[in-house]
Amino acid sequence: MNPSRYVVLGLAPARAAWFTEVGRWATSGTIPVDFVRCVSVDELRARLTSGRTVSALLLDPARTGIDRDVLDLARAAGAITVVVGDDRRDWLTLGASARLTAPFSRAELLATLETHARPLRDADVTVDAPAAPVDGGWRAALVAVTGPGGTGSSTVAMAIAQALAADPRNLGLVLLADLVRHAELGMLHDAGEVVPGVEELVEAFRIGTLEPDEVRALTFGVVDRGYHLLLGLRRHRDWTAIRPRAFDAALDAMRRTFHAVVADVDPDVEGESVTGSVDVEERNTFARVALRRADLVVVVGAPGTKGMHALVRTIDQLLDHGVEPERVLPVINRVGRSPARRAELSRTLARLTDRERDAAIPNPVFVTDRAGLEHHINRATPLPAALTRPLGNAVMARLDERHDQPRPAMTDEPTPIAPGSLGLWSDLHDDGIAG
Repeated sequence: MNPSRYVVLGLAPARAAWFTEVGRWATSGTIPVDFVRCVSVDELRARLTSGRTVSALLLDPARTGIDRDVLDLARAAGAITVVVGDDRRDWLTLGASARLTAPFSRAELLATLETHARPLRDADVTVDAPAAPVDGGWRAALVAVTGPGGTGSSTVAMAIAQALAADPRNLGLVLLADLVRHAELGMLHDAGEVVPGVEELVEAFRIGTLEPDEVRALTFGVVDRGYHLLLGLRRHRDWTAIRPRAFDAALDAMRRTFHAVVADVDPDVEGESVTGSVDVEERNTFARVALRRADLVVVVGAPGTKGMHALVRTIDQLLDHGVEPERVLPVINRVGRSPARRAELSRTLARLTDRERDAAIPNPVFVTDRAGLEHHINRATPLPAALTRPLGNAVMARLDERHDQPRPAMTDEPTPIAPGSLGLWSDLHDDGIAG
């Protein structure tokens, strides 16, 4: 990444030629610009108020919603506004700093930015840092479940949530959160609804907070399995509305509301430091934040050459992201019952991982492919114990090893009664009713 560059937000009709061209210039590195394309005025406003430093806005007045208020918001954020197009309104009077007529060249764009905008160095850029917890106190265990596509990680996440919900210590206050960009848990639970979900929860924490009962109201009860479900994104592109700080605060609220949180997340954790793209980092917000906060990261893989290679690659990516080996629990799904085959897979995993760095990673948990599992998923009935029990036992054992604080005590446990504290029989009337 260049030590000095311009961070530019763009808003235009999707088919505007200049919009695509600027994005191509920025991606190829032919101009020192980080170009972030916004899909709506609301997203543009959210980015301007997110705390991230911005050099300039490139706006096409053909998009509705661009007005004096948007230009004033940009000025308050320290960004200049460049209006692109031949619109006849006097945008300079309204607050724009410059105008460009499309099509324009790279030299014209850079000359405009050099004249009116301030280039940013790495130290000037305000990165979306993790939000500080709202307050101190107890936080529920967070289990992040991830894995390469097609390994059954969503099914494993459901099984873990059901197993944790069956633990009396959790009092049924277990949340299964769909944090995958291509969200499917709503379909797998036949939820029949698309709202509310994670978008509404994060939006509530963008400018405020919610009480625990308000957080629970945004989830759906999966009664037969004993846990709550937070629906995911309705469309893949809706990740653009998720702000990292707001999501971090929302995740913290989940952990203060429930006794255990199981998050189904993508394995993609690339950020700006690796790709040079702010868009890539923000697209991976769910995974990056959840995996960083998780007490335990369950990585699901498949048997076979390709499956083991993908499992090891995913574990390596997570370790590079900052997930400590002590927090990793490998799971190999759809494995036969042969002890020899399972031992071979364990040896393969150990041989392919870095023995010094990954010494704390335990042997994998093996999950047998269950006949009739599709029937339970389609009807949202309890998953078979043969699936949930080994996963639940392994997860709870690892959580008990890692948790510094004890879990909250059950509120309905019997308590000793001091003799005489309930009164005397002589305090009753003759009809047996206390006076």
